[in-house]
Amino acid sequence: MTSHRKLVVLVVLPGSRLLTMAGPADVFSFAQSMLEAQQGPNFQSYELVIASAQPGNHIRMNSGADLLVTTSLLDIKRPIDTLIITGHNLPEHDPDTDRFYRWLQRKAPAIRRVAGVCVATYVLAKAGLLHNKSATTHWQRYDHFQQTFPDVKVDTTPFFIKDGNIYTAGGVTSGLDLSLAMVEEDYGRDLALQIARKLVIHLKRPGNQKQFGSLLPEYELNSNLVLQLRPWIMEHIAEDLAVERLATQVHMSARNFARVFLKETGITPAKFIEKIRVELARNYLENSSLALEEIALKCGLGGLVSMRRTFLRHLDMSPGTYRSTFRTVLATD
Repeated sequence: MTSHRKLVVLVVLPGSRLLTMAGPADVFSFAQSMLEAQQGPNFQSYELVIASAQPGNHIRMNSGADLLVTTSLLDIKRPIDTLIITGHNLPEHDPDTDRFYRWLQRKAPAIRRVAGVCVATYVLAKAGLLHNKSATTHWQRYDHFQQTFPDVKVDTTPFFIKDGNIYTAGGVTSGLDLSLAMVEEDYGRDLALQIARKLVIHLKRPGNQKQFGSLLPEYELNSNLVLQLRPWIMEHIAEDLAVERLATQVHMSARNFARVFLKETGITPAKFIEKIRVELARNYLENSSLALEEIALKCGLGGLVSMRRTFLRHLDMSPGTYRSTFRTVLATD
């Protein structure tokens, strides 16, 4: 283990969610106190500094809370080991905003780790730090982010992604996953596990961001054919829903139906039906006590083996794991 102090700077932008800031702050502060307790009071591991992105020490958070910090990032002169950014609301066409982005562009290559939590991925991309890199962000932002920054290889499946010295985390709580992974990088799994236990969270959560989001984005649900067919599909979901049968419901040939459906939604009719079945099965798993085999039949997913394969393909977790993770405590039929 090293004994030099690692300066961790957590930059909080206006409008940040409290948890995007508080999660990483707690992980690194727990790491410092635990290392000092284990190695002695003179052992210096991390030093955590919470800073603003612009001059001033007052930051209005998304929840309406006010955060007071002691310094601005631009005033820190010491070498930074790890820089974590939360939030992305900075005023446009503002000299201080421009200065912040210039600072990022100039300093980031020399910082060992630069991270953006949730929508802070936009900040890293705007600064040019994600050019041709892999990155993640909140699953709901996938389409907008990819359209805004087409040069970034976006994948909203993982909780976090590392590409070179740039780290990006998905949803709000993914900052916890990322911070624990950073501590594990520096001081090993045992310390990271101790912190996770203290915070009563998983060291490595099962699954990924896909388990929290809908498999069917709005642009797929709002196509003309889907709007016409979806009520009928839900009534017959346990039956064989071949393309020919779907086409008949809208008075089209199977070939023309498949072509138009793919053009409107971006996916094939078969893939769309499969996604609807998985979404329905998720609802049963979360809110009912039905047996897995019964859910598979009710949703048209075949038997338990077939449903398991489909869940692993779409959510990277089995139906049983999904139920144990997300089931409503008082679920009843």
